[in-house]
Amino acid sequence: MQYLTDVARSKDLLKVVGHSVIKAMCDGEFLMSRKWAVGGHDWEVHLRPKDHPVGHQRPVTLRLVLISEARCGDVEAKLSCRLVDPIGRLKPSKEKSMSHKFYKSGDYSGAIQVTAREDLEQSGYLVDDSYTVECSITVLKKAPALNTAAAATAMDRDAAMLPSLELQRRLGEFLQKGMGADVTFHVSGEKFAAHKAILASRSPVFMAELFGGMKEESSRRHIEVKGIKPEAFKAVLHFIYTGTAPELNKKGDGATSLAQHLLAGADRYGLDMLKHFCVVRLADCITVDTVATTLALAEQHGCSQLKASCIEFIAGYLDAVLETEGYKHLEASCPSVLADILKATRRPTN
Repeated sequence: MQYLTDVARSKDLLKVVGHSVIKAMCDGEFLMSRKWAVGGHDWEVHLRPKDHPVGHQRPVTLRLVLISEARCGDVEAKLSCRLVDPIGRLKPSKEKSMSHKFYKSGDYSGAIQVTAREDLEQSGYLVDDSYTVECSITVLKKAPALNTAAAATAMDRDAAMLPSLELQRRLGEFLQKGMGADVTFHVSGEKFAAHKAILASRSPVFMAELFGGMKEESSRRHIEVKGIKPEAFKAVLHFIYTGTAPELNKKGDGATSLAQHLLAGADRYGLDMLKHFCVVRLADCITVDTVATTLALAEQHGCSQLKASCIEFIAGYLDAVLETEGYKHLEASCPSVLADILKATRRPTN
C-alpha cells in the first residue's frame, strides 16, 4: 500500500476563565488562542462564547483560522474539540469536528458548536466560572509516495495517542483485572501488574525502560520502582490506561499531597497531559500551609505557571507562609526561588 498523504496533528487544552463576564460579549465577538504551529502552517482557534442563536439557545462555537500563507496553493485541515474536566471527574463530552480547505491567510473554517451556553451552565464542566476545551488540529500534508514507511508510522503513532472512550474503558478493565499482564512493578511493598506494550505506547520513559538498549535488564517480569508513593504510581498507571485521573478530585488533608506526588510521577514518566491536570488542581487549592511545598515542586519540575501562582500567593501572605514547615523545606531544597519571592514582595502596589 502506498500513502500519498501524511498528517500532522497537535492537541492542546484551552481554558476559558471568567465565563460570567465573557458571556456578556456582543454577538460575533470572539476570543483567540495563541498562535499554533501545525503542519508547517500557523493557526489560531477562535472561540465565540455567544454566537448567533440556534432556536432558543446560544451556542458556544469554535473556528479554525489560518494566519500564515497556504503553501502549495491550499491546505486542508480539521479542528476537533470536546469539553473536558481538568481533574478527571467527568468523562469528556462527545468530540465534534470540522474540516476545511484553506487558500490564504485569514481563511476560517465553519463553526463547531461545542455546547449550548445554557447546557454548559448546567453541566459539571463549568467550575469556578471557567471551563476547558480540548482542541486537536490535524493538517493534511502532501507527501512523496515513496515515503510510505514514514507516513504509515506517523499515522499509526498519532492514532495510538488518541484512544476512544470505549478503548479506554476496556483498557481500564485490563489494568484492574490484570488480564494478560507481562510485567509486575514493586513499589514500597505493593505490587502492580501491567502490560509493557500499553505502557510504552503512552510513555516515552516506559518505552525506553522496557524496550530500550538495556533490553536484557528491562525485559524481566519484575521491576522495583523507587522514589514514588504506591498511590501515586497506581494513579499514573490508571491515567496511562484510561486517560483520566479521578484521584485529583479527592478532598481532605491528603488531597494536595497526592496531587503533588502525582505531578512528580507525571513528569517522571513524560505524561504531559497528566502533568497539566495536576498543575491545574494544585493551582486551585493553594493555601498558606501548602504553597511552599507546591512552589518547590513547581521549580523542580519546570511548571512556570504554577510557580508564578505560588509566588503571587506568597507575596500576599508572606508573614504567615514564613512560619510554615513547608517554607523551611523550600529554603533548603530550592534556594534559587527566594530571590523571585523577594522581587514579588517588593513590587509597587497601586
